[in-house]
Amino acid sequence: MLNFVTSHMLKKILPYIVLCFTSSSYAQPKTDSLLLQILGRTSSSISKMVLQNPTNYRLQMIYTQINRDKQNIPSFNNFYFNYDAESYYNPASMVKMPLAFLSLEKLNQLNQPGLNKYTRMQYDSNYVGQKPLIRDSTSETGYPSIGNFIKRAFLISENDPYNRMYQFMGQEAINASLHQKGYKRLRITRQFMGFTEEQNRHTNPIKFLTDDGKPFFEQAAAYNTIPFDFNRQFLLGKGYLNKNDSLINEPFDFTKHNYIPLEDFQQMLQSVLFPLSVPEKQRFDLEKNDRDFLLKFLSQYPSETSYPKYNDSIFYNSYVKFFFLDSTHKMPSNIRVFNKVGWAYGFLTDVSYVIDLKNKIEYMLAATIYVNKDEILNDDKYEFESVGQPFLNEAGKAFYNYELKRERKYRPNLEAFKIKYDKRNPADHRTDIKVVDN
Repeated sequence: MLNFVTSHMLKKILPYIVLCFTSSSYAQPKTDSLLLQILGRTSSSISKMVLQNPTNYRLQMIYTQINRDKQNIPSFNNFYFNYDAESYYNPASMVKMPLAFLSLEKLNQLNQPGLNKYTRMQYDSNYVGQKPLIRDSTSETGYPSIGNFIKRAFLISENDPYNRMYQFMGQEAINASLHQKGYKRLRITRQFMGFTEEQNRHTNPIKFLTDDGKPFFEQAAAYNTIPFDFNRQFLLGKGYLNKNDSLINEPFDFTKHNYIPLEDFQQMLQSVLFPLSVPEKQRFDLEKNDRDFLLKFLSQYPSETSYPKYNDSIFYNSYVKFFFLDSTHKMPSNIRVFNKVGWAYGFLTDVSYVIDLKNKIEYMLAATIYVNKDEILNDDKYEFESVGQPFLNEAGKAFYNYELKRERKYRPNLEAFKIKYDKRNPADHRTDIKVVDN
């Protein structure tokens, strides 16, 4: 394992070190030499451009090295690049991950006979802007359910499932539950519906139905009376387009948007993948079948899934696997990635646990990058495909190649992550899904 920086390497990465520590923030960004060594092996002009300007790209990375002992018990060690928990980035669809975990936890804690992730649901409305939801054509039953919301949120990152899990949880419970688990800095304040601050405090009434369509459990509409601390402002860019597509020549205000530090996402994912590796209060209260369900759909491909039936030429296997998203759109057969991604406002984020069943390696990698050259928000002119995705792919490959060569005292036994995935029925001639809101 590399644990030193050669003089040649130091000369190569010194400009990066200087730039990493000149970011204006409440805390100095954290950078470890190991990440500088690994990222220094990337060679494309895009990677060099990003790494020479980490502050401009608001780049943050966390590499989690996993080592097993003789009994296969894992230990975790985080290494950082330009990491600052107080530096704002927009988490976008990343917030769907904790909402999925919390929704399953809530179903268990409600402890109602017949109430589980497969139970049919119907949403009513009782406040301005709210939308009812009676049926869901993407599910096997034709009805909404928490389980199908989680599938849609993980497989290709659909937006409405997040809104529906948010409505099931309620704004107050979401934040209180995550704060109690130790994630004190985060706040989840918004649905993806263009709502005002007040509208987001209200959530819909919900009914749960028996298989023959009769209501057997009801959840009343909820309202969050707990205020948020918005004293610290998060302003970004030099202008933005408003809802009328008019250019406003002032920074975009993210102060009241969702915010979760990158390391919190890494810890949440670790707590579900490896519950015993975190303090008990930090774990989500999940039954074994719920955890198995989460692991399956954090890593299953759209092409393997019948409900929802996504068009696999549009929603290809690496569609939400940014660290392996290259021009082939294919995933190596020996690799599985358990992850969640987000993209919006020029930010691209991925938090992943990667396993290679053939070569017996495992590690976690989290990264966020901001690609918005014109510094105008909401204009849909972001360099996702030309800069963000190529950088994350090359960085992802650099860490994978490092792990392939890294010496380990004990190779991991990864049997617990060998999952029996679904298989699309070739005789299923239903129309597939080609357009989604994500």
